[in-house]
Amino acid sequence: MIRLLNFVSAVLALPFRSKLRLEAENAALRHQLIVLRRRLHGRVRLTNRDRWFLIQLYRWFPSILKVLTIIRPETLVRWHRAGFRCYWRWKSRPLGGRPPIDTELRGLILQMSIENPLWGAPRIHGELLKLGVEVAQSSVAKYMVKRRCPPSPGWRTFLRNHARDIAAMDLFMVPTVGFDLLYAFVIVRLDRRDLVWINVTANPTAEWVARQITEAFPWDQAPKYLIRDRDRIYGSLVTRRLRAMGIRDKPIAPASPWQNGFAERLIGSIRRECLDHIIVLGEVHLRRVLKSYADHYNCVRTHRSLDKDAPVSRPVQRTGSIKSHAILGGLHHHYVRV
Repeated sequence: MIRLLNFVSAVLALPFRSKLRLEAENAALRHQLIVLRRRLHGRVRLTNRDRWFLIQLYRWFPSILKVLTIIRPETLVRWHRAGFRCYWRWKSRPLGGRPPIDTELRGLILQMSIENPLWGAPRIHGELLKLGVEVAQSSVAKYMVKRRCPPSPGWRTFLRNHARDIAAMDLFMVPTVGFDLLYAFVIVRLDRRDLVWINVTANPTAEWVARQITEAFPWDQAPKYLIRDRDRIYGSLVTRRLRAMGIRDKPIAPASPWQNGFAERLIGSIRRECLDHIIVLGEVHLRRVLKSYADHYNCVRTHRSLDKDAPVSRPVQRTGSIKSHAILGGLHHHYVRV
């Protein structure tokens, strides 16, 4: 029934609508004649009143585009859109209230909320006040990062807080010039990536590994946790030694070397930066090479994870001439100012 009434009303209004459209087209033509009569010489000059008049006709009767001759239809459409932009710019103008917050302050608020997931708006607002930044707490809450879950530190923060008490160990094989296999044992701390211990043997046993752990952590320098893989060489003798030293043994899951990523990354660096470029002659030779590389790794080599610093922090030298010292026969160099 409603659809029928709408159809009947549309049919009844059709003659009047056509008449109004015709009158609008006549008005557009008449106004164009007025503009042309007003022209003295040169191109047609349109005032803002002329533009406003044509724009209003176009809003009510878009069919007048067919009778426009002194301007292009796309020009009228462009005027119409520009008028809408000006209107909404005027509509959204500031009517007083708080001054707008600049982009730099918004970025600072966002950075604080991302770097400190446990901070709320009052905490960030207080920190900004101590920095001499006057801003409302509601504005701080507006520009903070929106979280869908309760705030909690990520795994990176968790590991960084516990890395000082965690170490990792691993064994890797090195072939010699005579095709014999030697075994290198490494222990690395997760805090500063420092290579705590490195040694070589031709016949690794659980007793030998337990002795290396004891020599690597004398007195009270032992970590609380020691990560290792599930190699059978870490037998009951090693676990008892760790328990006696107050170290909690943390074996990784089977066939999951990525869980011991720090030790694996260290072994990869040793191979790429040292052993892949040297022919090992024997156990004594390998031990001497690895000891030299360990000194270079701890005291000289910079790490991206340490902000381009060495595990044993290197001071910044700004004065003096630069000299280089060869390491491992010139495989690497150490640059200092003297």
